[in-house]
Amino acid sequence: MYADHFSLENIPFGIASGVSHPEKSVVTRFENDVIFLAVLAKAGFLPELTQETRKTFSENTINAFAALPKSEHRAARSAIQKLLANFADDLPQHARVPMSDVNVHLPIFINNFTDFSCSRDHVLNASEAVFGKRELPPGFDHFPVGYTARASSIVVSGTGVRRPMGQFRDGHKVVFGGTKKLDYELEVACVIGKGSNLGEPVNIKNADDHIFGLVLLNDWSARDIQSLEMNPLGPLNGKSFATTISPWVITLDALAPFKAPQPPRNPKIEIATYLKDPEPNSTYDIELSASIGNATIADEICKSNFSNLYWTLRDLVAQQTANGCNLVTGDILATGTISGSIDESHGCLMEHAGRGGVEIKTETGGSIKKTWLEDGDTVRLTGIAGPGVGFGDCVGTILSHH
Repeated sequence: MYADHFSLENIPFGIASGVSHPEKSVVTRFENDVIFLAVLAKAGFLPELTQETRKTFSENTINAFAALPKSEHRAARSAIQKLLANFADDLPQHARVPMSDVNVHLPIFINNFTDFSCSRDHVLNASEAVFGKRELPPGFDHFPVGYTARASSIVVSGTGVRRPMGQFRDGHKVVFGGTKKLDYELEVACVIGKGSNLGEPVNIKNADDHIFGLVLLNDWSARDIQSLEMNPLGPLNGKSFATTISPWVITLDALAPFKAPQPPRNPKIEIATYLKDPEPNSTYDIELSASIGNATIADEICKSNFSNLYWTLRDLVAQQTANGCNLVTGDILATGTISGSIDESHGCLMEHAGRGGVEIKTETGGSIKKTWLEDGDTVRLTGIAGPGVGFGDCVGTILSHH
């Protein structure tokens, strides 16, 4: 599945294991096969790479590899591309394994997780759904608004999501129980490779030096729990129960052919100097989608595009470090929900709730209105930048809180 996302032009990085590879290690994906890089390195197939680089392929996360200089990432990607282009059928035994015979794992050890709000459309849509009027938060036009989220509950695609318990309003009472307003959020996140020093902001022109690659991210949300706890400190139990990321980290080099300009900024606002990006093509044209279904049927309910975001990933790096906060290898900086201006581009259910929900096809050929996620629902996010360069998917199924 999604073999067409993983051509020679992609070469993502992740972590996998299997019957022939009981220990987790660094892998890439080519079409429908997983390539175990440590096997290649030990067999002498990547001699152009440094010993330090080859050593990282035996680690059980990609952190050590991601922390290497960009030159090493590019050398590894190039060497793998040449090897697969010329000797794909001559690889050593157990180096190339079908996707169906491996288990993929959380690719990184995540130290910190910041969730931002980068989509102007989402913020306006959410404001209309919750408050009945389209308004931006006071800081939105000035900088990407974000909050420190929970890293410990980030899981890899395919992990079940337990319906969270919490306190929320039920009529005039506050009760404790399983959330009744469970939602998904279509997001993209960058994975930090090179860290930075405490007290030293990262110049926006150097932001890409610190971004190892991108993943799809679903920041599951319990809207009723979140609503009660938001004032005055922001979300806690309504957000921290689970966040799902895709298993493959797509490098900026793979995405480079799909660079795009960011949308125009508000001409009435003078952006602070540290957020003035000299790069004219500071984002990427990536088609995104979300579907809801079950074991037998899935219905696409959202199509959006990464390039529509008001704030870019480069902006997030600059904003995160503007006060001297340091980046650490494995950090995740997420975009927040990615939405568009029309119903078909809403990146979460909350944006549909005020209009009675979103229409979902049923197995019998009819349709129903779905307002919030039910036990057994499966949400699947996908992303593709262009021919041969995609993310695969990011999947989670809702489990009962019992």
